[in-house]
Amino acid sequence: MSEIKVNKLTPRTNCGTTTLGDSGDTINIPAGVTISNNGTATGFGATGAVNWDVASIKTTDFTATSGVGYFVDTATTGAVIVTLPAAPAVGDVVGVSDYAQNFSNASCTLNPNSLKVGGIAANVTLSTEGLAVTLVYVDVTKGWIVTDSGLASDAPGPKYIAATGGCITTCGNYKIHTFNSPGTLCVSCLGNSAGSNTVDYLVVAGAGGGGAGYYGGGGGAGGFRFYANTTCNAQPGSNPGAPVNGYPSGTAATVSAGAMPIIVGGGGAGGPGSSPGGPDGANGVDSSFSNITSTGGGGGDSRYDPPHAGNPGGSGGGGGACNSGAAGGSGNTPPVSPPQGKDGGTYYGGGGGGALVAGGSRPGTPYGGDGGAGAGVTGFGTGNGQCSSSVQYFSGGGGGGADKTSPAPNTPTGGIGGGGQGQGGPGPSPAARLDGTTNTGGGGGGGGENYASGANGGSGIVVIRYKYQ
Repeated sequence: MSEIKVNKLTPRTNCGTTTLGDSGDTINIPAGVTISNNGTATGFGATGAVNWDVASIKTTDFTATSGVGYFVDTATTGAVIVTLPAAPAVGDVVGVSDYAQNFSNASCTLNPNSLKVGGIAANVTLSTEGLAVTLVYVDVTKGWIVTDSGLASDAPGPKYIAATGGCITTCGNYKIHTFNSPGTLCVSCLGNSAGSNTVDYLVVAGAGGGGAGYYGGGGGAGGFRFYANTTCNAQPGSNPGAPVNGYPSGTAATVSAGAMPIIVGGGGAGGPGSSPGGPDGANGVDSSFSNITSTGGGGGDSRYDPPHAGNPGGSGGGGGACNSGAAGGSGNTPPVSPPQGKDGGTYYGGGGGGALVAGGSRPGTPYGGDGGAGAGVTGFGTGNGQCSSSVQYFSGGGGGGADKTSPAPNTPTGGIGGGGQGQGGPGPSPAARLDGTTNTGGGGGGGGENYASGANGGSGIVVIRYKYQ
């Protein structure tokens, strides 16, 4: 094989043509060899393709060169006019792409330079966010024709939910919105599956107030509903009899762009005392977020014959006193799956139902029943340590009221999760009944001796959590 070593091949005449080989010959370019083109390449089967200019982002008006694609930035200085080549050859090609995804705010105009685009002799305005187009010059009749177009959204990158409202904290890659009172979650971006497009929630209703004494029923806990698509799990309460398995996650909430109202229910007032058979404790108020509603806890029954059953609600209020015992209110009313709460206890000051455990009952004794245990969650940032892994409890039932003639000291306890203790005995100074804890949905304690009034239920809470980075 012969070999010629030269630095440059030049035609014999000025501006002539240099031919490599004859028809039918093969020109072989070995592996590792780079051919650099600084001029115009024709006849290589590349008609309709462009070389994108990544070195010069266009922010002002300019005239395009055939064979080049341009990234146009209208976010920096505003709208840009691209003038197409004045004397294009058939097969010439130009490309334009929305660099800053801003064409919907400041457009890019294609000026055909006295020719046509798609057969129309007029400027063309590109005003779609993220648009990229390729145009090929065909003939004088149709001029430039769009042969390819696409949107940046066709290959979406990760987008995350963005929102404001409530008390905002962060924990790792998660943002937490806590609402201790009614407010608005304002969603400005819904995100996508490559980033985040779902939210976790904790929705706890206001709890019922305790019934008036003698044996006032404890207030039922506010309905407890939560959803965790990520790493959060609900935990059982630690009271005796609490189930060993956690509360199952509920159904997803629907999130929409714009203003989403957040309702945080208040606690119900305790039943007023001073006379037999007074009004029961009031039910708590519902809490809601999106398509999720937690029902207010049932008020506790106020003693006397004939007994009134504890009120139904998210968790049921405890029953009052009677020789046959007063029924506890039904929990999970109206029903949802998984259940938002349990039934209230029966007999002499039954305890209010909690999220995971029914209110306590002590048939045939003058003791009040303990409030049912609530449920706990981790990672929702409702404690003092916003990133704490410790469990925070909600929706504990209020303890029932006990008579001072009880044969031994007795203070009916409130369920873990903010339930207030019931009024205890015996003795001339029985333990006080306590309100449910604010923003836990804990039931109010029942009243005891001397027709004491019941305690107030605790208010609810709504917490929204999602991945934001």
